[in-house]
Amino acid sequence: MNGSKHTCQSQSLEISAIPSPPGTRTTPSLETIHEARLKAKVKRRLRKNSSRDSGRGDSLSDTGDVVRSVVPPTSPKGKLLNRRSRMGKGRGLPKKGGAGGKGVWGTPGQVYDEDKVDVKDPNYDAEQENCVYETVVLPLDEETFEKTVTPIVQEYFEHGDANEVAELLAELNLGSMRGDVPMLAVSLALEAKASHRELTSCLLSELCGCVLTADDVEASFHKLLKELPDLVLDTPGAPQMLGQFIARAVADNILPKSFIDGYKGRVDCEYARAALDRAAVLLRMSRWTGLRIDSLWGSGGGQRPVNQLIKEVNLLLKEYLLSGDTVEAERCLRELEVPHFHHEFVYEAVIMVLESKGNRTLQMILQLLKSLCASTVITVDQLRRGFERVYVDMADLSIDVPCAYSLLEKFVEQSFDTGVIDKKLRDLCPCR
Repeated sequence: MNGSKHTCQSQSLEISAIPSPPGTRTTPSLETIHEARLKAKVKRRLRKNSSRDSGRGDSLSDTGDVVRSVVPPTSPKGKLLNRRSRMGKGRGLPKKGGAGGKGVWGTPGQVYDEDKVDVKDPNYDAEQENCVYETVVLPLDEETFEKTVTPIVQEYFEHGDANEVAELLAELNLGSMRGDVPMLAVSLALEAKASHRELTSCLLSELCGCVLTADDVEASFHKLLKELPDLVLDTPGAPQMLGQFIARAVADNILPKSFIDGYKGRVDCEYARAALDRAAVLLRMSRWTGLRIDSLWGSGGGQRPVNQLIKEVNLLLKEYLLSGDTVEAERCLRELEVPHFHHEFVYEAVIMVLESKGNRTLQMILQLLKSLCASTVITVDQLRRGFERVYVDMADLSIDVPCAYSLLEKFVEQSFDTGVIDKKLRDLCPCR
């Protein structure tokens, strides 16, 4: 039985090996099927990786092997920017923690050691071992000095920090222009406010010893006395103010006491003589009457106590009621340099109207407020705040002034008619 089975299989193999005549349909052999499967598998693999390796130009040979062409990729940008591992392993994170690749400095926070000098280097020079490199700052000339130092002094008038000015000047190479710093500061202060002149005196006292010397300050005041005829053209009161600067400098011990005595009998300029006489009188008054030259210019603006500001506002209003000079009252209010405190001026003015009980005071205060509002010396916010403070205090004011409510209604109504206040502020006026 087994022998017959083997003979049948051998006969079938012989039959399959015999070539079939043309035009007849044959059954594919096992070897042909196996080759077709290999080719299909390779094609599927190529299709799967086509998105990643689309630019490589791979092809399939007749034997089923993958042929890599040397055609460069069409879009190498994506490959270069892709910093993930191409081994198919890992979590897809950048290689070496982001420190790998061309043009990368290393991981964040990495500290590099100093490069050691190679003695065997052909370019090695033993004399460079002890070299110290410093930044060379060229000395300032006259034109550059004025353009550089003027903004520093003007900014100092705003912030008032003398230490910052000293640090900025120390970074400059003033050279021969060092003695012109006090001269420039005083020249700018002559055209500024009284509070700025006080700041300038404090600045000279702070700079002397750290940035300037006593000789620099003395030489600078000598130049100021010589240039007084030119300074008077822009500032008519320059001689008197320069005399106050000299007296203040002597009191602060940055000018010698013999500075004024050295000019006796040797002054031909009338302006310089007036400045030296003013300084001598102030120093004599401080010696005999105890005048405080350290507060000669007064403290500026908000640096003064509130009680002192209230007294000056009341004095200003009383002088105005006596003189009736609106221009002088406006000038005095500007010199106080307290625009944030003008609501107190409005408050005190309305209180004077209520306490006077007269029509003359009412009309004069109304005229003053109208003038100050028209010139924008008193802003709308400060005016509103002053009136609202009066409205709030009316309950206490009516105790001392029984007819305060009627006087206030009359003054508010006339203020609205003349355009000093608006309708909203008028409607807020309280009534008994």
